[in-house]
Amino acid sequence: MKKFFTIIALGATVLTAGAQKSVQGAGFFDNWSVGLVGGGILPTTHTSFDKFRATYGVELTKQITPVFALGGQFLANNNTTASRTVFDQSNLSLLGKVNFSNLFCGYNGQPRLFEVEGVVGAGWGHDYINKSYGDDANYFTSKFGFNFNFNVGEKKAWTIAIKPSIVYNMEADRKQSYNAYNVNNSAIELLAGVTYHFKNKNNGKNYMTLVKAYDQAEVDGLNAKVNDLRAQVNDKDAQLAKLAADNRDLQQKLNDCRNQKPAVQTITKNSASLEQTVTFRQGKSTVDASQLPNVERVATFLKNHKNSTVDIKGYASPEGSAEINAKIAKARAEAVKSILVNKYKIAASRINAEGQGVGNMFSEDDWNRVSICTINESK
Repeated sequence: MKKFFTIIALGATVLTAGAQKSVQGAGFFDNWSVGLVGGGILPTTHTSFDKFRATYGVELTKQITPVFALGGQFLANNNTTASRTVFDQSNLSLLGKVNFSNLFCGYNGQPRLFEVEGVVGAGWGHDYINKSYGDDANYFTSKFGFNFNFNVGEKKAWTIAIKPSIVYNMEADRKQSYNAYNVNNSAIELLAGVTYHFKNKNNGKNYMTLVKAYDQAEVDGLNAKVNDLRAQVNDKDAQLAKLAADNRDLQQKLNDCRNQKPAVQTITKNSASLEQTVTFRQGKSTVDASQLPNVERVATFLKNHKNSTVDIKGYASPEGSAEINAKIAKARAEAVKSILVNKYKIAASRINAEGQGVGNMFSEDDWNRVSICTINESK
C-alpha cells in the first residue's frame, strides 16, 4: 500500500510540470478555498462497524496549478480512545492534492462537473487522555486517499466531495519504526465535504482560466503594428481636422459673399468708358430687386448722355456643363437689356448684349455670376 501511493504521488508530481497550460488566476491570492468536512473514522483491522466514530473539521486549500494543490486540514474525533472523553483526538495535516482528471485529460479552462483527486499528506496527531488514565499523546500521521469532487453551480464556486482515505499512526510501535506503515496502526476515514472557492482577483472567476502564450518576438511584432496603426489614425485625424478647418473657412467666405450688400464696381479704362456690375444667384438669370439700383445707374447715365451706348456681357460660374453656362450667361445679359428697354425706355439700338460663357474676372467663382455693363461715352 505504501509503495503504491508513493509511486502515484511522485509520478503525478513529475507529470504535473509537463501537463500545464498557461493560465490566468494563479497569483498568490488567487484560487483559495475553504471547506467543511464530516463523517467517520474506523480502525482498519480487528474492528467492527460499532467502532465507527464521528470526525469533523475544516480545510483550507490553495490551488497552485490546475493539477496540483496544497492544503491544510484539521479534524477532530469523538470516542476513539479509551480515555472516555467526548472530544479525545485531533489531527492537523498538510495535504498535497493531484487532480488526475486534469493531469491525464487536460485542463479545459474551467472545472469539470466530476473530477478525481489523489491526496497524500503528513500531519500531527494528538490524543486527549483523561488524567485518571494517563498523559496526552502526540505522534506523526500520514494520509493517503482520494477526493471524488462534484463541481456545482453556474460559476463553479462550490464543490461537494466524497473523501475516502487511510490514515497511519507513524509512531504506534516505536520498536518497529521500520514498519511504520503497519495496517494494524491505521484507520479508514470516510468524509463528505462542501467547499467554497473564492473569486480570483486577476480574472474575476472562481477558478483558473486559460490564456494564450505569446513569445516576445510575436508580442513585439504586434506592438509595432499597433503603434503603426495608431500613427496612421493620428495622421488621418490631423488631415480631417485640416479639411474641416478649410471647409469652415470656405463656408464662411461663401456666407460672406451671399450676405454682402450690393456693390457698384466702376472701372474706368479711359475717360470714355465706365463699368457697372449686376450680380445673379446661382443658376438664375433674373435680376434681383437688390441689383436694380445698379441697372438704374446705367439707365440714368444713358438718359443724361444721349449719344452714349452700353455693352452688356453676361457670365456664368463654372458649375454645370459648358452648354448650360453659355445659355445662362447669354440670358443674364439679355435680362439687363430687357430692363433698360422696357422699364427705362432706352433704345435697343444703344444696347449690345452678349453671353461670354464662364467668367474668370474674379478669384471667387461665385462672384463671376454677373452681367458687366460697359458704358461708352460720346466723344
